Amino acid sequence: MDIILIRVLFVLLLSAVCFFLHPFGLAGPVAAIAGAAAAGLVIVFELRVRALTLRRLIGAVAGSVLGIFGAALFCLVLRSAPLETSTSAVVQIFVLLLMTYVGLLVGANKGDMLNPTALGIIFSGERPSRRSVKVLDTSVIIDGRIADIAEAGFIDGTMVVPEFVLRELQVVADSTDGSKRQRGRRGLDMLQRMQSNDKIQVQIVPDDFPSIREVDLKLLELAKKWEAKVVTNDFNLNKVAHLHHVEVLNINDLANALKPVVLPGERMTVLILKEGKEFNQGVGYLDDGTMVVVDHARKMIGRSVDISVTSVLQTASGKMIFGKMDEPGRAADLPRTAEITH
Repeated sequence: MDIILIRVLFVLLLSAVCFFLHPFGLAGPVAAIAGAAAAGLVIVFELRVRALTLRRLIGAVAGSVLGIFGAALFCLVLRSAPLETSTSAVVQIFVLLLMTYVGLLVGANKGDMLNPTALGIIFSGERPSRRSVKVLDTSVIIDGRIADIAEAGFIDGTMVVPEFVLRELQVVADSTDGSKRQRGRRGLDMLQRMQSNDKIQVQIVPDDFPSIREVDLKLLELAKKWEAKVVTNDFNLNKVAHLHHVEVLNINDLANALKPVVLPGERMTVLILKEGKEFNQGVGYLDDGTMVVVDHARKMIGRSVDISVTSVLQTASGKMIFGKMDEPGRAADLPRTAEITH
């Protein structure tokens, strides 16, 4: 709000100056309009400069200075040329504008090639903040576990939520489908929960890429622009991000890494909830959601049984444990190395 007020005052002040001083012999009202237009151009230029990285900004300034210096040397030669005064002035102004323009564009484009170690402390405040940025996608916000992970302090830095993700989240929350509507509202509640926590930095950014339609590709472009990591639990986005050389923090990978290690031969207690796909199998789940398939346990549905782990299978969707029920006489003799109840 303060920046908008300063911009408005700048436009009014420049308009008033032009109105009273009559530059180029213009009438008062015309001069005021010209001053307001010039102020608008300055504000547009300021908005473009704000979007530049520090490297590109330094490159643009250095290129402009070199361009002006080169134009000054060239104009010294033109002054001795046998040209009319008006023609010489026009040529000199053209050369000055040309060299400044070329230097500005080339310097901005080549600014990324600057060596931050050579510039020392100038970049010390920018790069760490860029590297600590995490871009959240819609799926991980709806999932909700990101709030618990952030509150526990396992994710540092600023979590960035672009406005196009908020729009997609709002579309889901306004869906006529009850399930989608509930998921969308949960995602909005999770964002509000993180914003209300002083220990979590959440920033809503207006950055958008109108030429790109897919939200996932917009996220990747934003991550490249901010030199940030994408936080998601979307399997396909994870793969596409690796193809674009964008770092990804996958919540599902973290959850799988935190699951307890179970080895063949260990014993545990499992509540059998339903029958399995194969004949006479029963299926239960551990507290972390890991599926446990038990042989000859179909008749034990609704009851807790002691089992011995026979094998562990790691799949793309998670870990599966296979086991068999302990013999009645053996259950009391063997020590329990792992006891997990539903």
